[in-house]
Amino acid sequence: MGDLLNKTILASRYLLAVFYLGLGAALAIYAVKFAAKIYEFATKVLGSDEHDNLLALLYLLDSALVAALVVTVALSSWDSLVSRLKADAERENMSWVAKVDPGNLKIKLATALVAISGINLLQMFLEIKQTEDRVLFWAIAIHGAFLMGVLALAIADRLEGTTEGKPTAETPTGQKSGALPGRSQRLETGPDQPPPRGN
Repeated sequence: MGDLLNKTILASRYLLAVFYLGLGAALAIYAVKFAAKIYEFATKVLGSDEHDNLLALLYLLDSALVAALVVTVALSSWDSLVSRLKADAERENMSWVAKVDPGNLKIKLATALVAISGINLLQMFLEIKQTEDRVLFWAIAIHGAFLMGVLALAIADRLEGTTEGKPTAETPTGQKSGALPGRSQRLETGPDQPPPRGN
């Protein structure tokens, strides 16, 4: 009964495929919308002023960052929770997928959110006359909160990596601390034989 329950729980991770396939479908629909925006930008770029063109480019950049965020979450989550993608990723020159751990993923997600928030904030500044002071204040506050979150995650990940990478209590020769030098040599050569002399 216990083995069957364990196998059932382990097999339930494949249900995540529905969510990741849904993300892929949503990304495909978003790509169609992105292509329509590019077409609209191409037809109006010569007749629009620099301000409108810059806003349109910022929108395209924002869309690209959102798409990259979706792909990063889908690939890294599938690799860590469902099935390893190391072999396929190496064939596609995407070995970074297998190297993304939960700590790195959190930092990547937070960094992407900061970039998206910064672009939206820049769009508000470019339309400062049409933006209410209250909306601008909260946008700056949220962006600052994102920045503090990224900083906190980076510090926590650095401290965790330092703790995990702490060297063991061994001497440079590979002997554990507290071991008497020459003891192993005396045991190997016997109690009545002197240890070998160094050159």
